[in-house]
Amino acid sequence: MKKRRPSQLDGILVLNKPKGPTSNSCVEEIKRRFRQKKVGHGGTLDPVASGLLIILLGQGTKLAPYIMEGKKCYRGILELGVETDTYDLTGEEISRRDVRDVNREEIIEGIEEWKTYTEQEVPPYSAAKYKGRPFYSLARAGKHPPKRMKKISIDHCEVLNINLPFVEFRVRCCKGTYIRALAHSLGRRIGVGAVLKDLVREEIFPFSLKDAVDMELILSKRDLFFEKVLPLEKSLPHWKKVMVDELIAQKIRNGMQIRVKDLPGVEVEGEGDRFVFLDEYAKALSLMEVREKGGTLVFSILRGLWKRTHQV
Repeated sequence: MKKRRPSQLDGILVLNKPKGPTSNSCVEEIKRRFRQKKVGHGGTLDPVASGLLIILLGQGTKLAPYIMEGKKCYRGILELGVETDTYDLTGEEISRRDVRDVNREEIIEGIEEWKTYTEQEVPPYSAAKYKGRPFYSLARAGKHPPKRMKKISIDHCEVLNINLPFVEFRVRCCKGTYIRALAHSLGRRIGVGAVLKDLVREEIFPFSLKDAVDMELILSKRDLFFEKVLPLEKSLPHWKKVMVDELIAQKIRNGMQIRVKDLPGVEVEGEGDRFVFLDEYAKALSLMEVREKGGTLVFSILRGLWKRTHQV
């Protein structure tokens, strides 16, 4: 007999999104094509960008905040001498300048300067909201969104190639960093303007683009989708894993905290240490974090991952 596929998978799919579709349209296509009712994603990728997109399925949607907090790495190409209202090539051109006199060293220094940024102005064309309306909605209506700054951190940035007016670069940054705003800031620093021409997301720690499967391939080969979905217990590979017996598992299902000293074989570094707890069958049970309670360290539930059953 032909093996029946589960109606709803629980886990994540490491996807290579092509240029064109939005992150949400990828989610909707997977819902429709594979009959998955509960699907989300771990970090929006603009339609003009390609690369790593983490698709969350079933109970995997509970992992969203922990997937999204990982550092991200991008490879991009910016074009000097052009400025648009959206900071990329999708917007209306505001100015165009000659770049023949732009100094190579000034470009390298400008990109190196990104590492000193601790905050960034939110672009007028963005999904940030003011009084319930997205900035891009206000901008398209001819209104100026309020100036809003956000904290960012950039661990690494480098110039990969310069072939004026194009500059290829790589940057590793925290979540929520607007790469097109970095390109815009470089253009303003040099004095000729710049727009983001191309962008590929290469990494969302700990996942890399080399781990991803192409969207087109997944859609053309149905069985590959089911093969490539990582189960919950493998969806946070950088978290420590702890297997517990049924007694402890039942306490967790009842919402109880577990004293660290009740699991003497588990190595704990201190408060804030995070674990994926597995049941006796090595299936994901819950996400746990070590906290202090009344002078005692306890494992506290961050998110329960067990299937809830309804009793008749």
